Amino acid sequence: MMKMLMRRSGFATVVAAVLLIPLFAAPALAKDAVYTGTFSSLAISGYDPVAYFTQGMPVKGKSALELDYMGATWRFASKANLEAFKDMPEKYAPQYGGYCAWAVSQGYTASTIPEAWKIVDGKLYLNYSKGVQATWEKDIPGNITKADGHWPKVLN
Repeated sequence: MMKMLMRRSGFATVVAAVLLIPLFAAPALAKDAVYTGTFSSLAISGYDPVAYFTQGMPVKGKSALELDYMGATWRFASKANLEAFKDMPEKYAPQYGGYCAWAVSQGYTASTIPEAWKIVDGKLYLNYSKGVQATWEKDIPGNITKADGHWPKVLN
């Protein structure tokens, strides 16, 4: 009889623990403010955010030129770009933490690729793919307005 009570008690404890996990795990499910991928801490997959503005294209950053900002590691192709970002990160960091601008406009988040990008009114926007970018570009002002309305709530 005692063994049976102990088994039931143990089972009840396990069930209670399983039922309580969502209550404590919910805050942990919030997304990071800067998209870095699942197994990385690199913003923009290690590409230099300043280069989009100065060279007009994605340029891979160097591991010797890194800066931690907003919980992510940012890489730069040159010391000048690192210093420019350090002086004004809000000018160079991609909008919506580097999450897909189209996805954010639709009320969710998605990953991005460095090659699907556009600078609009002095701000860098990234997209999931070139195809998604083409969809986003059909109404850039409208999509930015919608995304601004969802950001940063989509992180929760």
